[in-house]
Amino acid sequence: MTYKKIRAIISGGGTGGHIFPAVSIANKLREVNPETEILFVGADGRMEMEKVPAAGYRIVGLPIAGLQRQLTWKNIVNNVKVPFKLLKSLRMAGKLIDSFKPDIAIGVGGYASAPLLWMAAKKGIPCLIQEQNGFAGMTNRMLGSKVSSICVAYEGMEKFFPADKIKFSGNPIRKEMHPYSEEDRRQGIEFYGLNPEKKHLLIIGGSLGSGTLNRSMKAWIEAGCPGGEKLEVLWQCGKYYKKGVDEFMAGRELPFIHHTDFIGRMDLAYASADLLISRSGASSVSEICACGKAAIFVPSPNVAEDHQTHNAMALVRKDAAVLVRDADAPAELMKVATGLIDDEARLESMGKNALQLAKPDAAGTIVEEVYRLI
Repeated sequence: MTYKKIRAIISGGGTGGHIFPAVSIANKLREVNPETEILFVGADGRMEMEKVPAAGYRIVGLPIAGLQRQLTWKNIVNNVKVPFKLLKSLRMAGKLIDSFKPDIAIGVGGYASAPLLWMAAKKGIPCLIQEQNGFAGMTNRMLGSKVSSICVAYEGMEKFFPADKIKFSGNPIRKEMHPYSEEDRRQGIEFYGLNPEKKHLLIIGGSLGSGTLNRSMKAWIEAGCPGGEKLEVLWQCGKYYKKGVDEFMAGRELPFIHHTDFIGRMDLAYASADLLISRSGASSVSEICACGKAAIFVPSPNVAEDHQTHNAMALVRKDAAVLVRDADAPAELMKVATGLIDDEARLESMGKNALQLAKPDAAGTIVEEVYRLI
């Protein structure tokens, strides 16, 4: 295929699970043709307005806002404003499309993508959406009938979208996520100052952290770390919880537990790990599959349509992961982890099964679909 120079608008965001796949798609578009012009469109005040420029791309913010489900006076006032913000966002999106003149519009989910994709489809521009989760988000479900193509990461998405529009692509991930060699493992252990004689557990709480995963670790520590004799833990507690975890760990002589708010070299952290504990956001699940790692997922209950459980179960059904419910985690999570990490045959089997589910060139598949539509 000839990758001619194109003009692409990429819209969506709100969370890293939407933003990082969008940036991966943009990077791939630039890789196949460095002259391609890309404009991001996000929501004012949301994470994408910071993360996208940091990745080297221009972004324009719309005043769009989502409906708040929790009934508080502040949310009621905000919800009253939503239709007016939507109308303004639709007008702005139309003007952006007219001025930028894109060859294609790409939506990655999140309410910021709704006005842009809606107006692009209305103006006859080819449109593609990418759905990261096993349970489709509201915005993408709404756009499904309007767009030309829908790239998905899970089987069975026909219950949300027209079957003839679905392309099974997987989720775009960071290119440094891949199966690791023994040399990679050695480098990871050395980089993080770990003991090569021990089993290594990586706990990923995300950049802000996970209260449930942190409470689970604290409960295990307070119980005397049962089953942890051969274990070493790299624990990402998140910047929101770092101060509290620091105070909790102060005075405790636990050299086999390394806690940090942020993991800079996530590739080396993955490489050193025998087992991972993580939430089951779409990007995390896809990266774990790409690395071929055994994992215990603790789906967040605080997400729309419980989509993290759907993501995790896609691996659990293939014996590629274990699921522990959020409510059960403080009492059960580390008991499950310490029991599993000594079972080398099970860890190896889970890792191989996860790797079989990986789509390492998802961004490439999506870019091929972009050019097919154009």
